[in-house]
Amino acid sequence: MSQTREPLRFWLGGQRAAEQDRFFREALEPLGWQPGDETQWDAGWVTGMPDPAQFRRVSPRRKLNHFPGNAALTVKSRLHQSLAELRARVEDGFGADSEYAARLGFFPRAYVMPRDYHALQEAAQNHPERRWILKPTNASKGKGVRVLRDAAEAPLARDWLVQEYLANPHTIRGHKYVLRLYVLISSLAPLRVYLYRQGFAKLASEPWDPEDADNPFSQLTNPDINALNERAEVPVEFIDLDRYRTWLREMGHDDGALFARIEDLVALTAIAAVDAMRGRTAEAGVDPRGCYELLGLDCLVDDTLKPWILECNLSPSLGICAGPESGGRVEAAVKGGLVRDLVTLVDIPGEHPPAEAGSEDEIAPLVTEARAELARAGGFRRLLPASEPERYLPCFSLPSRADLLLAEGLTGRPVTPPRLSRRRVTELIDGESLALHARDRLYRLNDTAALIWLLANEGLAPDAIVEELARLAIGAEGAPDLATQRQEVWQTLGDWCRLGLLCQGQAPAPRESLAPTRMPRDRPIRRGLEFDGRRWRLELADGAVLTRLARDFPLEAWPAEEEAPTLAVLREPGAGYALAAEGEWIAGRLGLTHLAGALRRHLLHRAATPGRPVAEVELLSDGTGGAVLCLCASDAAWAASLIEAQAGEAPGGRGQGLRLRLETPAQGESLSPGAPRAVRLRGVLLVEEGPSLPTPLDLLAALLPRLHAADDAAPQALLGWFAGLPARRVASEVEIEAALSDWLAPPAAVGD
Repeated sequence: MSQTREPLRFWLGGQRAAEQDRFFREALEPLGWQPGDETQWDAGWVTGMPDPAQFRRVSPRRKLNHFPGNAALTVKSRLHQSLAELRARVEDGFGADSEYAARLGFFPRAYVMPRDYHALQEAAQNHPERRWILKPTNASKGKGVRVLRDAAEAPLARDWLVQEYLANPHTIRGHKYVLRLYVLISSLAPLRVYLYRQGFAKLASEPWDPEDADNPFSQLTNPDINALNERAEVPVEFIDLDRYRTWLREMGHDDGALFARIEDLVALTAIAAVDAMRGRTAEAGVDPRGCYELLGLDCLVDDTLKPWILECNLSPSLGICAGPESGGRVEAAVKGGLVRDLVTLVDIPGEHPPAEAGSEDEIAPLVTEARAELARAGGFRRLLPASEPERYLPCFSLPSRADLLLAEGLTGRPVTPPRLSRRRVTELIDGESLALHARDRLYRLNDTAALIWLLANEGLAPDAIVEELARLAIGAEGAPDLATQRQEVWQTLGDWCRLGLLCQGQAPAPRESLAPTRMPRDRPIRRGLEFDGRRWRLELADGAVLTRLARDFPLEAWPAEEEAPTLAVLREPGAGYALAAEGEWIAGRLGLTHLAGALRRHLLHRAATPGRPVAEVELLSDGTGGAVLCLCASDAAWAASLIEAQAGEAPGGRGQGLRLRLETPAQGESLSPGAPRAVRLRGVLLVEEGPSLPTPLDLLAALLPRLHAADDAAPQALLGWFAGLPARRVASEVEIEAALSDWLAPPAAVGD
């Protein structure tokens, strides 16, 4: 009696909407597959990353849609790190002016917070024309993304990335767009990478305006964000790549040249992350033949038609974002075809398991498998292995032996073997022992590893090193067999390349002195500041601090011989700045935008004397000594923004800081540089919602958090001081404008 075969089961897991399942069901159910769950599956599609235990279940016949270590691509900060390391490695090996290095200018500068905070501020200081975009390092759907008007606004918290803003995008009908590309990694060793023929141009819902940095519907193309735009007739619009390329040609552009650069960008990006994925997969004990990775790569095209990689998305959305008339029907057709072609290419049914390597011919099984996979590729175009292997193999830290064998098998000719050179390493010799010093770490080598190191630095290729070791071991007891020796050599060299001790190329790394070196300590920038009749010596950590404080304080050159109390702005070891006065710590973990406020707060605190408290408040002046005192009853951003918006409307501008004369209502002294010293208060504005006439207690409650007093009697005295002043509670620009018009308008001329 024949046994009935159990049906194959698919598992659709992770955090996803039901619409994400549609195309997998349509691809698998006609083949007889049935739904499974996380305990029973033959093919898994998980949105996000699965539990690590699931990876241990994969095999050539049981496929899962992720590789361990994919964060090297899908976390924004890690993607930048992967690409930056690739560029540094290529420049070390082949030179900064090499053809390989020139091809790696496709990713914007990026700074990981808080580690790179100071580097970001220096870059912003040196290039004031640049703008910056803030992104969470591991979020999706555009959450938290915004354009920064000022790099100093970058947060000091972890998990944020600040990227140079590409200020010259190519546009479609005046709208900024980003290309969504679908990239498939079907194998790690050898590395096989595909790009899907179709994809989309995702349009912003409002015309691009470089000056409208706060408008997400103009600046951002994410469909989840633009779907919220109630002003747009078509909030979400997708244009498929076929129509996009046709439009480019109609506009007189060379679409072939653009997509050749895009394919190069995709291949190099995959190479940048392959070490991390191979290493993490091996470390987790996962069979890589049971894994694959589909990525949603977002690429911006600038007005010179140069492509720039923005991010790689894990588990790209397979839901339909656009409306039927604005690309939704085509979107459904493209995504449905994508999933069907994916299922066939990676052999989710398990009908074409990888060929096993034979003992004699190592190349044939690799070639057979690669050709069979390409025949199933459908709309996917294979990028790696490339038809010209020498275009990409030198960009690996070290290609695997399988990468080289497959390249030779597909081209039918020998491929230039890798040559390795030392990279920023000091060799330390102690008698017969060799150690390597690099990046503050010491690597001790055993005899075999030392010999491998010396032979590699003499220019021998990996297989030539294997042959030399075999020759030297002839007749020796316990010598490993050739296959074991080859595996050890390739593994050792690969580890050294991943650690940055070796790199491909012929550019020798400079030999470093064995003597330890110290980085010169940055000398502080000295400036003078006069505040409330007192002179201070400022010691500033860097030029970014100087530029920032000079906006708010009149700084001057400081004579070296002059003595005065010292205020210092220091760099924190991790990120941000600290303020110290006369060696005493005042405040720390300050972002650049908070420095002026912290310094002003300290100066105002020092200016308070008995009977003369100091208020850290906003003054809107008429320019002749009259002013309106503005208080916010809370830290609500809307309240502060209302005062900010009206500062330019006050005839005499805006000041910050007031010394109160408690014995004389309506009298005070302005502590703002350049403002008239004596102040006659015309009234008090309390910015909050509520009854129009606030009581003295209401005003005191709003003032106390901003009051610096040298004695405890000030609060009681302030109740009487406020009682003699007109006061209004305001909650809109119109109400503030009316108050300013009443209190700060110039007196009418006689006869008017």
